[in-house]
Amino acid sequence: MTTATPRRPLSSLLAVPPVREVHAPGWFQRLPVWLSTGGIVAVLVVISAVLRSRQLSGELWFNEAIATGMATHSLSALPGVVRAAGSSPLYYALLHVWIDVFGSSESVTHGLSLVFGLFTIPVAMWSGWSLYGRRAGIFAAVLFAFNSFLTRYAQETQMYELMVLLGLLCTTGFLHAFVYRRRRYLWLFGISLALMIYTQASGFLFWFGALAALGVVYRFSAPEARGSLLRDAALCFGAVFVVYLPWLPTTIYQIGHVTSPWHYTPQLGADVPSDLLGGERVDVTLLVAAVIAVAPLFGRVARRTPDGIVIWALVALPFSAFALARVVGLFSTAWTARYFAALVAPLLLLAALTSARARLVGVAAIVLCVAFLANPGSFAAGHKSDMRDVAGELAPMLHPGDLVVVGQPEQVALAWYYLPAGLRFASTIGPVKDPTYMNWENAQGRLQAAVPSATLAPLVASLRAGQQLLYVRPLTEGAQNWKEPWTQLVRRRSAQWGAILQSDVAAGSLKPVARAPHNYPSACCVADSAILYRKAS
Repeated sequence: MTTATPRRPLSSLLAVPPVREVHAPGWFQRLPVWLSTGGIVAVLVVISAVLRSRQLSGELWFNEAIATGMATHSLSALPGVVRAAGSSPLYYALLHVWIDVFGSSESVTHGLSLVFGLFTIPVAMWSGWSLYGRRAGIFAAVLFAFNSFLTRYAQETQMYELMVLLGLLCTTGFLHAFVYRRRRYLWLFGISLALMIYTQASGFLFWFGALAALGVVYRFSAPEARGSLLRDAALCFGAVFVVYLPWLPTTIYQIGHVTSPWHYTPQLGADVPSDLLGGERVDVTLLVAAVIAVAPLFGRVARRTPDGIVIWALVALPFSAFALARVVGLFSTAWTARYFAALVAPLLLLAALTSARARLVGVAAIVLCVAFLANPGSFAAGHKSDMRDVAGELAPMLHPGDLVVVGQPEQVALAWYYLPAGLRFASTIGPVKDPTYMNWENAQGRLQAAVPSATLAPLVASLRAGQQLLYVRPLTEGAQNWKEPWTQLVRRRSAQWGAILQSDVAAGSLKPVARAPHNYPSACCVADSAILYRKAS
């Protein structure tokens, strides 16, 4: 008779040897908590500010110029501008107020993003500490202070730093309210989620992830607590939906009518979370600590404790959102990694909390991550465009009434930002009445329908003898990101317009006056060449 071998629980199969604990030095423990914690936060904020301000006065690229131009409109006009640009309104309203107070230079508009990014550090300290203890708070503050995504976008005039901050507040509110059942945090969760989806529509990915995390919390909660959990969830998610209802028709319209130049499907593992955390070395380092921390939580009892549920909810939230993006990407490939900004916070909180549980290994993981991320030059853009160089060389030669034609329509706002006032603007789509932003409504269809010869001829004819035409053409030779439907069309149209202008030179109606720039520093995002023509007859 054979004896059946008893089945070992999963938690024992995943068990890891005990990891040595690490304690702070005695002198540090004797300091008042407010002093030691406040000192850590202050030091991290200063270090982060230094790392994230090296390119604060760097040139804008077209997305930043569009954001700045949109923010120059009045608050009453902003919803219509945002609708045509395919965006959500909150960030541009905040940027409008910021510009009114401080101005619209590169360093000033970048400064708003920097403020949002630096503010995540003390919020992360509070979040980790309130959820999992002081060590988790310190680890969270360190990870947010050095995170590569935050370092990059702290120096860009875009909404992604705000999305990370709102994601952090929303995640913290969710865990307090639904895991620890501290109902006063329902307000924090609901308000943060509403602000997030009013900042960027990709906040709906967080919405879906939060629903998935709620399912985990429901599964591991006591049966008698599930009713009140569902009522609170219905209250929060329902209230957010009601708050978003006024903007919902605009979102639906944008989905059907706005051209997206990006065609990219997120690859889980290859692109995310690597692009959000800082690369494969950071991924692997934090994963080792996470495995050690999570292994004991596979036990039936451990995974039902509040601390265990917090970890499993933090796993479910971002990765279910990534999975949704992957599925949606099968039908609409309009994605870039920065659209996942709202998921940076739950990923970093998960890393901080699991590293805190992993003891010595967690400490080593945090130290290694700091070492990997201490050089911002390895992931932050140094030179984003050369439009400022073009303007610096040609602006003194331009006069009010001259015409600026931009071969890449979304760069019109960039030319407007750097060139003098009083100029007229056009793109390969045709004349541009408002050059401060890009109208993406059916942009690809309009560009396809704009026959180059028929569109350019009236523009040249509108020039009086002696007036000038500045043609700004994107440099696409050898570029690897000009292969999508929109960018291919832009590339073809800009070449066609350049050829027609050269034929006008050969016919004697236009005369080349100057070219710029004289030097072509490598640009991460966009580069241009420009020719200034004078109308001869």
